[in-house]
Amino acid sequence: MSDNDDQSNAANESKQDAWTEAKEVTKEEAASKTRDDNWQQDVISKLAFAALDEQRRTRRWGIFFKSLIFVYLFTLVMMIPNDWGGTGSSSVNGTKGDKHAAIVELKGVIADNSPANAQTVIKGLRAAFKNKNTKGVILEINSPGGSPVQSGYINDEIVRLREKFPDIPLYAVITDICASGGYYVAAAADEIYADKASLVGSIGVLMDSFGFVEGMKKLGVERRLLTAGEHKGFLDPFSPTKEEDVMHVKGMLGNIHKQFIDTVKQGRGSRLNETPDLFSGLVWTGEQSVDLGLVDALGSTDYVVREVIGVDSSVDFTERESPIESMLGRLGVTIANTLSANMGMDPARIR
Repeated sequence: MSDNDDQSNAANESKQDAWTEAKEVTKEEAASKTRDDNWQQDVISKLAFAALDEQRRTRRWGIFFKSLIFVYLFTLVMMIPNDWGGTGSSSVNGTKGDKHAAIVELKGVIADNSPANAQTVIKGLRAAFKNKNTKGVILEINSPGGSPVQSGYINDEIVRLREKFPDIPLYAVITDICASGGYYVAAAADEIYADKASLVGSIGVLMDSFGFVEGMKKLGVERRLLTAGEHKGFLDPFSPTKEEDVMHVKGMLGNIHKQFIDTVKQGRGSRLNETPDLFSGLVWTGEQSVDLGLVDALGSTDYVVREVIGVDSSVDFTERESPIESMLGRLGVTIANTLSANMGMDPARIR
Protein backbone atom coordinates (compact mmCIF):
# COMPACT_ATOMS: atom_id res chain seq x y z
CA MET A 1 0.00 0.00 0.00
CA SER A 2 1.35 3.32 -0.94
CA ASP A 3 1.99 6.22 1.34
CA ASN A 4 -0.78 8.20 -0.29
CA ASP A 5 -3.33 5.53 0.52
CA ASP A 6 -2.20 5.46 4.14
CA GLN A 7 -2.56 9.17 4.41
CA SER A 8 -6.02 9.05 2.81
CA ASN A 9 -7.20 6.37 5.20
CA ALA A 10 -5.83 8.27 8.17
CA ALA A 11 -7.65 11.39 7.07
CA ASN A 12 -10.90 9.50 6.66
CA GLU A 13 -10.54 7.94 10.09
CA SER A 14 -9.84 11.39 11.59
CA LYS A 15 -12.98 12.86 9.94
CA GLN A 16 -15.06 9.97 11.14
CA ASP A 17 -13.80 10.39 14.72
CA ALA A 18 -14.50 14.13 14.61
CA TRP A 19 -18.01 13.56 13.25
CA THR A 20 -18.68 10.98 15.98
CA GLU A 21 -17.45 13.35 18.68
CA ALA A 22 -19.56 16.19 17.27
CA LYS A 23 -22.56 13.91 17.17
CA GLU A 24 -22.02 12.97 20.81
CA VAL A 25 -21.68 16.65 21.78
CA THR A 26 -24.88 17.51 19.90
CA LYS A 27 -26.78 14.77 21.77
CA GLU A 28 -25.54 16.09 25.11
CA GLU A 29 -26.60 19.63 24.18
CA ALA A 30 -29.98 18.39 23.02
CA ALA A 31 -30.42 16.46 26.25
CA SER A 32 -29.41 19.53 28.26
CA LYS A 33 -31.78 21.72 26.29
CA THR A 34 -34.55 19.21 26.84
CA ARG A 35 -33.87 19.26 30.58
CA ASP A 36 -33.96 23.09 30.52
CA ASP A 37 -37.22 23.08 28.63
CA ASN A 38 -38.70 20.54 31.03
CA TRP A 39 -37.62 22.65 34.03
CA GLN A 40 -39.20 25.78 32.61
CA GLN A 41 -42.38 23.89 31.83
CA ASP A 42 -42.44 22.52 35.36
CA VAL A 43 -42.05 26.01 36.82
CA ILE A 44 -44.76 27.44 34.56
CA SER A 45 -47.07 24.55 35.42
CA LYS A 46 -46.49 25.00 39.14
CA LEU A 47 -47.14 28.75 38.88
CA ALA A 48 -50.29 28.15 36.88
CA PHE A 49 -51.61 25.61 39.38
CA ALA A 50 -50.71 27.92 42.27
CA ALA A 51 -52.64 30.74 40.61
CA LEU A 52 -55.62 28.44 40.11
CA ASP A 53 -55.49 27.35 43.73
CA GLU A 54 -55.38 30.99 44.83
CA GLN A 55 -58.37 31.80 42.64
CA ARG A 56 -60.28 28.88 44.10
CA ARG A 57 -59.48 30.02 47.62
CA THR A 58 -60.50 33.60 46.75
CA ARG A 59 -63.78 32.39 45.29
CA ARG A 60 -64.47 30.26 48.34
CA TRP A 61 -63.84 33.20 50.70
CA GLY A 62 -65.88 35.46 48.43
CA ILE A 63 -68.80 33.05 48.54
CA PHE A 64 -68.42 32.79 52.32
CA PHE A 65 -68.50 36.57 52.88
CA LYS A 66 -71.31 37.08 50.37
CA SER A 67 -73.29 34.46 52.23
CA LEU A 68 -72.67 36.28 55.51
CA ILE A 69 -73.80 39.57 53.96
CA PHE A 70 -76.90 37.90 52.55
CA VAL A 71 -77.77 36.40 55.94
CA TYR A 72 -77.21 39.80 57.60
CA LEU A 73 -79.40 41.65 55.08
CA PHE A 74 -82.07 38.97 55.28
CA THR A 75 -82.10 39.24 59.07
CA LEU A 76 -82.24 43.04 58.83
CA VAL A 77 -85.18 42.91 56.44
CA MET A 78 -87.00 40.49 58.72
CA MET A 79 -86.50 42.91 61.61
CA ILE A 80 -87.83 45.96 59.72
CA PRO A 81 -91.49 45.62 60.81
CA ASN A 82 -90.49 45.60 64.49
CA ASP A 83 -87.73 48.19 64.47
CA TRP A 84 -89.01 50.73 61.97
CA GLY A 85 -92.59 50.47 63.06
CA GLY A 86 -95.31 52.54 61.48
CA THR A 87 -99.07 52.28 61.57
CA GLY A 88 -99.30 50.52 64.90
CA SER A 89 -96.91 47.70 64.17
CA SER A 90 -95.89 46.75 67.67
CA SER A 91 -98.22 45.85 70.49
CA VAL A 92 -96.81 46.82 73.87
CA ASN A 93 -99.38 45.25 76.10
CA GLY A 94 -102.62 43.70 75.00
CA THR A 95 -104.29 41.54 72.39
CA LYS A 96 -105.01 42.61 68.83
CA GLY A 97 -108.63 43.67 68.51
CA ASP A 98 -108.95 44.96 72.09
CA LYS A 99 -109.66 48.59 72.84
CA HIS A 100 -106.33 50.20 73.48
CA ALA A 101 -104.47 53.42 74.12
CA ALA A 102 -102.47 54.51 71.07
CA ILE A 103 -98.99 55.83 71.86
CA VAL A 104 -96.97 58.12 69.60
CA GLU A 105 -93.50 59.23 70.66
CA LEU A 106 -91.95 62.65 70.11
CA LYS A 107 -88.35 62.42 71.22
CA GLY A 108 -85.37 64.68 70.59
CA VAL A 109 -84.95 68.01 68.85
CA ILE A 110 -87.92 68.90 66.66
CA ALA A 111 -86.38 69.54 63.26
CA ASP A 112 -86.86 68.55 59.66
CA ASN A 113 -83.64 66.53 59.70
CA SER A 114 -84.31 64.63 62.93
CA PRO A 115 -86.53 61.66 63.87
CA ALA A 116 -88.82 64.18 65.62
CA ASN A 117 -89.81 65.89 62.37
CA ALA A 118 -93.39 66.92 61.71
CA GLN A 119 -94.04 64.49 58.88
CA THR A 120 -93.01 61.45 60.92
CA VAL A 121 -94.94 62.46 64.05
CA ILE A 122 -98.05 63.35 62.05
CA LYS A 123 -98.03 59.96 60.28
CA GLY A 124 -98.07 58.23 63.64
CA LEU A 125 -100.87 60.44 64.97
CA ARG A 126 -103.05 59.88 61.91
CA ALA A 127 -102.61 56.12 62.12
CA ALA A 128 -103.43 56.19 65.84
CA PHE A 129 -106.65 58.16 65.39
CA LYS A 130 -107.81 56.12 62.38
CA ASN A 131 -107.46 52.78 64.15
CA LYS A 132 -110.96 51.54 65.05
CA ASN A 133 -109.80 50.13 68.41
CA THR A 134 -108.16 53.33 69.65
CA LYS A 135 -109.93 54.66 72.72
CA GLY A 136 -107.44 57.43 73.44
CA VAL A 137 -104.16 58.75 72.06
CA ILE A 138 -101.07 59.53 74.13
CA LEU A 139 -98.36 61.77 72.70
CA GLU A 140 -95.30 60.98 74.80
CA ILE A 141 -92.95 63.98 74.67
CA ASN A 142 -89.30 64.20 75.62
CA SER A 143 -87.95 67.18 73.68
CA PRO A 144 -85.98 70.38 74.36
CA GLY A 145 -87.74 72.10 71.44
CA GLY A 146 -86.59 73.00 67.96
CA SER A 147 -88.08 74.46 64.81
CA PRO A 148 -91.18 76.65 65.28
CA VAL A 149 -92.34 75.61 61.81
CA GLN A 150 -92.15 71.87 62.53
CA SER A 151 -93.74 72.38 65.95
CA GLY A 152 -96.52 74.42 64.36
CA TYR A 153 -97.22 71.70 61.80
CA ILE A 154 -97.71 69.12 64.55
CA ASN A 155 -99.84 71.47 66.68
CA ASP A 156 -102.12 72.26 63.73
CA GLU A 157 -102.52 68.57 62.88
CA ILE A 158 -103.45 67.69 66.47
CA VAL A 159 -106.16 70.37 66.42
CA ARG A 160 -107.48 69.00 63.10
CA LEU A 161 -107.50 65.38 64.30
CA ARG A 162 -109.28 66.27 67.52
CA GLU A 163 -112.01 67.96 65.51
CA LYS A 164 -112.25 65.07 63.06
CA PHE A 165 -112.35 62.41 65.79
CA PRO A 166 -114.17 64.15 68.67
CA ASP A 167 -114.71 60.89 70.57
CA ILE A 168 -110.97 60.13 70.80
CA PRO A 169 -109.12 62.33 73.32
CA LEU A 170 -105.42 63.12 73.01
CA TYR A 171 -103.22 63.38 76.08
CA ALA A 172 -99.66 64.72 76.18
CA VAL A 173 -97.38 62.94 78.66
CA ILE A 174 -94.08 64.65 79.46
CA THR A 175 -91.16 62.51 80.55
CA ASP A 176 -87.81 64.28 81.14
CA ILE A 177 -88.32 67.59 79.35
CA CYS A 178 -90.94 69.41 77.32
CA ALA A 179 -89.52 72.83 76.56
CA SER A 180 -90.21 75.45 73.91
CA GLY A 181 -91.17 73.66 70.68
CA GLY A 182 -92.05 70.57 72.70
CA TYR A 183 -94.55 72.57 74.74
CA TYR A 184 -95.77 74.29 71.57
CA VAL A 185 -96.92 70.81 70.49
CA ALA A 186 -98.21 69.74 73.92
CA ALA A 187 -100.45 72.81 74.20
CA ALA A 188 -102.79 71.31 71.58
CA ALA A 189 -103.60 68.26 73.75
CA ASP A 190 -106.82 67.81 75.70
CA GLU A 191 -104.80 67.34 78.88
CA ILE A 192 -101.09 67.39 79.79
CA TYR A 193 -99.45 65.10 82.35
CA ALA A 194 -95.88 65.18 83.67
CA ASP A 195 -93.63 63.79 86.36
CA LYS A 196 -93.01 66.01 89.35
CA ALA A 197 -89.36 66.41 88.28
CA SER A 198 -90.03 66.97 84.56
CA LEU A 199 -88.80 70.25 83.05
CA VAL A 200 -91.58 72.24 81.41
CA GLY A 201 -91.90 75.64 79.75
CA SER A 202 -89.21 77.79 78.13
CA ILE A 203 -91.84 79.68 76.15
CA GLY A 204 -89.50 81.85 74.11
CA VAL A 205 -87.62 82.13 70.82
CA LEU A 206 -83.93 82.49 70.05
CA MET A 207 -81.59 82.91 67.10
CA ASP A 208 -77.90 82.52 67.83
CA SER A 209 -74.80 83.59 65.91
CA PHE A 210 -71.31 84.85 66.75
CA GLY A 211 -69.01 87.79 66.05
CA PHE A 212 -65.41 87.52 64.88
CA VAL A 213 -64.67 91.13 64.00
CA GLU A 214 -62.12 91.90 66.73
CA GLY A 215 -60.38 88.57 66.24
CA MET A 216 -59.96 89.32 62.54
CA LYS A 217 -58.42 92.68 63.34
CA LYS A 218 -55.85 91.05 65.60
CA LEU A 219 -55.03 88.49 62.94
CA GLY A 220 -54.83 91.07 60.19
CA VAL A 221 -57.63 89.47 58.18
CA GLU A 222 -59.68 91.63 55.82
CA ARG A 223 -63.34 90.80 55.20
CA ARG A 224 -64.49 91.14 51.58
CA LEU A 225 -68.26 90.76 51.38
CA LEU A 226 -69.99 91.53 48.10
CA THR A 227 -73.79 91.63 48.01
CA ALA A 228 -76.65 92.72 45.80
CA GLY A 229 -79.27 94.12 48.15
CA GLU A 230 -78.79 96.59 50.95
CA HIS A 231 -79.36 94.11 53.78
CA LYS A 232 -78.36 90.84 52.09
CA GLY A 233 -75.33 90.43 54.35
CA PHE A 234 -77.11 91.32 57.58
CA LEU A 235 -75.76 89.71 60.76
CA ASP A 236 -72.64 88.55 58.92
CA PRO A 237 -70.39 87.27 61.74
CA PHE A 238 -67.26 88.74 60.15
CA SER A 239 -68.69 92.26 59.82
CA PRO A 240 -69.73 94.78 62.48
CA THR A 241 -73.42 94.62 63.43
CA LYS A 242 -75.82 97.30 62.29
CA GLU A 243 -78.50 98.57 64.62
CA GLU A 244 -81.21 98.40 61.96
CA ASP A 245 -80.37 94.74 61.26
CA VAL A 246 -80.52 93.83 64.94
CA MET A 247 -83.86 95.59 65.34
CA HIS A 248 -85.25 93.77 62.31
CA VAL A 249 -84.29 90.34 63.71
CA LYS A 250 -85.64 91.21 67.15
CA GLY A 251 -88.94 92.20 65.57
CA MET A 252 -89.06 88.93 63.67
CA LEU A 253 -88.35 86.90 66.82
CA GLY A 254 -90.93 88.91 68.72
CA ASN A 255 -93.53 88.03 66.08
CA ILE A 256 -92.74 84.32 66.38
CA HIS A 257 -92.86 84.62 70.18
CA LYS A 258 -96.33 86.17 69.98
CA GLN A 259 -97.47 83.29 67.77
CA PHE A 260 -96.13 80.88 70.42
CA ILE A 261 -97.93 82.68 73.26
CA ASP A 262 -101.20 82.81 71.33
CA THR A 263 -100.98 79.08 70.61
CA VAL A 264 -100.40 78.27 74.29
CA LYS A 265 -103.30 80.47 75.40
CA GLN A 266 -105.57 78.94 72.79
CA GLY A 267 -104.70 75.42 73.90
CA ARG A 268 -104.68 75.93 77.66
CA GLY A 269 -107.36 78.62 77.95
CA SER A 270 -108.47 79.50 81.45
CA ARG A 271 -106.30 76.81 83.00
CA LEU A 272 -103.28 79.10 82.68
CA ASN A 273 -102.21 81.01 85.78
CA GLU A 274 -100.49 83.89 84.03
CA THR A 275 -97.55 85.43 85.83
CA PRO A 276 -94.98 87.98 84.62
CA ASP A 277 -92.46 85.17 84.02
CA LEU A 278 -94.78 82.65 82.40
CA PHE A 279 -93.79 83.55 78.84
CA SER A 280 -90.26 84.76 79.61
CA GLY A 281 -88.43 81.62 78.53
CA LEU A 282 -87.99 80.18 82.03
CA VAL A 283 -88.58 76.51 82.79
CA TRP A 284 -90.29 74.91 85.76
CA THR A 285 -90.60 71.47 87.30
CA GLY A 286 -93.66 69.39 86.62
CA GLU A 287 -94.89 70.10 90.13
CA GLN A 288 -94.55 73.86 89.65
CA SER A 289 -96.14 73.58 86.20
CA VAL A 290 -99.35 72.20 87.72
CA ASP A 291 -99.69 75.39 89.81
CA LEU A 292 -99.01 77.54 86.73
CA GLY A 293 -101.57 75.68 84.66
CA LEU A 294 -99.01 74.48 82.13
CA VAL A 295 -99.71 70.89 83.23
CA ASP A 296 -103.06 69.41 84.33
CA ALA A 297 -101.78 66.72 86.69
CA LEU A 298 -98.85 64.51 87.58
CA GLY A 299 -98.77 61.08 85.98
CA SER A 300 -96.86 58.71 83.73
CA THR A 301 -97.85 57.06 80.47
CA ASP A 302 -98.95 53.90 82.26
CA TYR A 303 -101.03 55.97 84.65
CA VAL A 304 -102.84 57.71 81.79
CA VAL A 305 -103.43 54.38 80.03
CA ARG A 306 -105.01 52.74 83.08
CA GLU A 307 -106.56 55.54 85.08
CA VAL A 308 -107.44 58.21 82.53
CA ILE A 309 -108.21 56.33 79.30
CA GLY A 310 -109.35 53.29 81.28
CA VAL A 311 -107.86 50.42 79.23
CA ASP A 312 -105.38 47.68 79.98
CA SER A 313 -103.47 47.66 76.70
CA SER A 314 -101.46 50.10 74.62
CA VAL A 315 -100.16 49.99 71.06
CA ASP A 316 -97.19 51.92 69.74
CA PHE A 317 -98.08 53.86 66.57
CA THR A 318 -94.80 55.75 66.34
CA GLU A 319 -93.74 56.09 62.72
CA ARG A 320 -90.06 55.29 62.29
CA GLU A 321 -88.18 56.22 59.15
CA SER A 322 -85.99 53.76 57.32
CA PRO A 323 -82.32 54.82 56.91
CA ILE A 324 -82.83 55.36 53.18
CA GLU A 325 -85.89 57.57 53.67
CA SER A 326 -84.07 59.49 56.37
CA MET A 327 -81.03 60.05 54.14
CA LEU A 328 -83.09 61.27 51.18
CA GLY A 329 -85.30 63.42 53.36
CA ARG A 330 -82.33 65.18 54.91
CA LEU A 331 -80.56 66.02 51.66
CA GLY A 332 -82.47 69.25 51.08
CA VAL A 333 -82.17 70.21 54.73
CA THR A 334 -78.40 69.74 54.62
CA ILE A 335 -78.17 72.15 51.70
CA ALA A 336 -80.32 74.71 53.53
CA ASN A 337 -78.26 74.36 56.70
CA THR A 338 -75.04 74.83 54.73
CA LEU A 339 -76.34 78.05 53.21
CA SER A 340 -77.47 79.42 56.57
CA ALA A 341 -74.13 78.41 58.14
CA ASN A 342 -72.28 80.32 55.42
CA MET A 343 -74.33 83.36 56.41
CA GLY A 344 -73.27 82.82 60.01
CA MET A 345 -76.76 82.37 61.37
CA ASP A 346 -79.15 79.58 62.30
CA PRO A 347 -82.91 79.52 61.78
CA ALA A 348 -85.06 80.71 64.63
CA ARG A 349 -85.60 78.05 67.24
CA ILE A 350 -88.20 77.66 69.92
CA ARG A 351 -85.85 76.32 72.54
